[in-house]
Amino acid sequence: MTLPTATYRIQFRNGMTFDRACDLVPYLKTLGISHLYASPIFTAVSGSTHGYDVTDANEIDPALGGRAGFDRLTESLASAGMGLVLDIVPNHMAASPDNAWWRDVLAFGRQSAYARHFDIDWNEPLTLPQLGRDFEEALAAGELRLVLDETHGTFAMAYFQTSLPVKPSSYGAIANRLDDPVATRMAEAAAVRSGEDFARALRDILFEGGDRAALRQKLEDISSDREFLRSLHDDQHWRLIHWKEAARHLSYRRFFEVTGLVGTRVEDPAVFADLHRLVLELVRDGKVQGLRIDHVDGLAEPKAYLDRLKAEVGAGTYIVVEKILGAGEVLPESWPVAGTTGYEFIAALGEVFIDPGGLRILDDAYRGLAGEAGDLEEGRRLAKQQMVERNFAGETGKLVAMAAGIFPEISREEIATAVRELLIAFPVYRTYGDGGPLSWQDSAVLASTASQVMAQLDDRRALDHVLKLLEGKIEGPAAHEFRIRFQQLSGPVMAKATEDTLFYRYNRLLAANEVGSEPGKAPEGPDGFHRRMAERARLQPHGLSASSTHDTKRGEDARARLYVLSEGADVFAQAVERWREMNRPWLKHLPSGAAPEPNTEWMLYQALAGVWPEEFDRAQTEDLRARFTDYALKSVREAKLRSAWTQQDGAYEEAVTAYAAALVSPDNDAFLEDFERVLQPFIAAGYVNSLSQTLLKLTAPGIPDIYQGAEVFDFSLVDPDNRRPVDHAQLTAWLDEAGPIAKLQAAALKQRIIAIGLQLRQRHPVLFARGDYLPLKTTGSRRDHVLAFARVHNSEFAITVAPRLMFGWLDPGVLFAGPEFWEDTAIAVPSPLHGLKADLVTGKTIEPGGSISVAALLGSQPLGLISPI
Repeated sequence: MTLPTATYRIQFRNGMTFDRACDLVPYLKTLGISHLYASPIFTAVSGSTHGYDVTDANEIDPALGGRAGFDRLTESLASAGMGLVLDIVPNHMAASPDNAWWRDVLAFGRQSAYARHFDIDWNEPLTLPQLGRDFEEALAAGELRLVLDETHGTFAMAYFQTSLPVKPSSYGAIANRLDDPVATRMAEAAAVRSGEDFARALRDILFEGGDRAALRQKLEDISSDREFLRSLHDDQHWRLIHWKEAARHLSYRRFFEVTGLVGTRVEDPAVFADLHRLVLELVRDGKVQGLRIDHVDGLAEPKAYLDRLKAEVGAGTYIVVEKILGAGEVLPESWPVAGTTGYEFIAALGEVFIDPGGLRILDDAYRGLAGEAGDLEEGRRLAKQQMVERNFAGETGKLVAMAAGIFPEISREEIATAVRELLIAFPVYRTYGDGGPLSWQDSAVLASTASQVMAQLDDRRALDHVLKLLEGKIEGPAAHEFRIRFQQLSGPVMAKATEDTLFYRYNRLLAANEVGSEPGKAPEGPDGFHRRMAERARLQPHGLSASSTHDTKRGEDARARLYVLSEGADVFAQAVERWREMNRPWLKHLPSGAAPEPNTEWMLYQALAGVWPEEFDRAQTEDLRARFTDYALKSVREAKLRSAWTQQDGAYEEAVTAYAAALVSPDNDAFLEDFERVLQPFIAAGYVNSLSQTLLKLTAPGIPDIYQGAEVFDFSLVDPDNRRPVDHAQLTAWLDEAGPIAKLQAAALKQRIIAIGLQLRQRHPVLFARGDYLPLKTTGSRRDHVLAFARVHNSEFAITVAPRLMFGWLDPGVLFAGPEFWEDTAIAVPSPLHGLKADLVTGKTIEPGGSISVAALLGSQPLGLISPI
């Protein structure tokens, strides 16, 4: 397998096409990227902004340039000696009539050739949560119509812009009401045709003659017959329901809470083959060198899937999985993958840049202000309880029903309590039992979870029975089904409760509220980082190391700046008190309480600090105001406390967004002046954090992944803000600049450091792919302000030196503290690394010896990357 030395993530769509990506290849090559890392490229729902709502897994999206455009891109990459890592989506597809497989299922039900492709419970009609009100209300309001779908040549029931095909056996009843020759011929064809033959025959009939305008009018006329429409609806393989019913009643597995994405049964070899036909072709033809597996935890049998995929693509294909590792969790050793997409690397950065002493100060201030929201563990339990009892009530209810059927001697109420409490207490996303005993890691997870659950139960009999199902100690199809479904549900419960609920409620330090991170964990400093990296070098040295992704809660440089709040905790906490008073006139007093409440105010000031421009132009605030108010609105909906996506409180949302808008209003002079003044040392130290975390990613175990545009400063908020277009022309111009680093602006300096680091990796691929990770001891008065380590392989080595905790020690506009700050601080260098060396950032020579003076190295530059001469 040819390993990437660095990947560059491109978000296709939103203006990014294959031809535009072709234009970037020379830039990426110069930067030092070995593999372009592409978001999903297969045909998706029309207008998709992300591509995860795939409608045809075997067609490259024409909106991106189609197969011809894709081939041009892969040819450009090959000519530059670069490869392609492709993001694929085996867990789900779009539940949309745009999806031919799904449309066939709507028309033919369980007789469809694709009925087994989707994870559907066929014990009832297929529920479609499309309606904005109850069915009877929508029918009475005339929102449902019978129409002619001329694109596909079929009759369909339309709800606004959505057209759902009716089953062929309904065509006779429609033709009888219409008294139309075309409709009659369609009904006759429907009686004897099926599948593709059916669709082809109907299109031929529809377009070979007849008055289609008259047919459309007749359909419009009979749509006023509510009884006929009700009867027709009740005769279908599907049932239209209110979208709010999906949480309690849905007959197909969805992706998290997204009803527009239906789970696929990729565990079925035939389904696997159909979903991967084009992907495997692209790999075998040498067009694609690596695969990123989206949401591997959603699959029924992840290991079996990965084994099958690896057998198909061969040992030479690089594979990583999107997998969130919990505290102490490691990737299953038996999975044939290089590693994960790297969220655990982001968690490790918190060890380095969060000051534990300042975090305790923030905690005191936050708890005093936020009240109940300041209790992380109670907040975690409440968020998971809400997911289990409300947002995923239907999925939980099905688990309870399955277990109750297996154990009729146990009361359903006891089983329900045991299942709910297990899901709430589960500390990781899932276990991986699909047959036979659990691994040691999964057994330990279940044992730990069970001990927590016992504190919530009066009797453990039901719990013991459910645990036997999860442990695989009970055989039979029903037991296996329960085990799989529990594992497919525990992940969505964890993700939605933590990433999309708790991380918007518990706002002590937003920098710690990141995917894969644990905000309640006390940072261990350099020792914690060294421990994590030693483990990473041992367990997944070839996994991706991310600092930003399309799913992170904010851009990496916004997070780097917010880490600094833990250093200047007193300054920030006192400033928030002052700012809240300054902006008190913008508070609204609603029947439900003050809006925004103190917890949300605290969150807004942090979020604004993370994205605040170094030079704020009061005459040009519209873009920032729009981005910030959108973020504020999404945050309170994700928190699900006083408003939510499913139950919006308009008055509360208006109050919060108005308050957020006021914070960036050019008329809010007193606040803006104070905010800008207070923020300056945080901005300065944040820049140093940005550069340091970048260097750590470039040289630590793992393969550095650069998110589009984040090779310079990325102060994005959560999606969709982080999918804004990137000005690659400007980035190319900066990269082409010559001259010393002292002359570069800060953003271009970050880019230059990335180029230096990636080019070093390309010159010494074995060093970074296989080299040992060696922590280096620091001594002296400022030893706590620097982190150092070496990568060593035989005679090759590279030394990384990165400053940390620099709040208050930097002069305005200067990204280093000067030799007088570092005083006697030194880095101990073991004997194999004693020879003559050079710093690659500045080119200065490092004299041989057993130590490196930090004052000499960092006294006039922001960081150091050293290799032998």
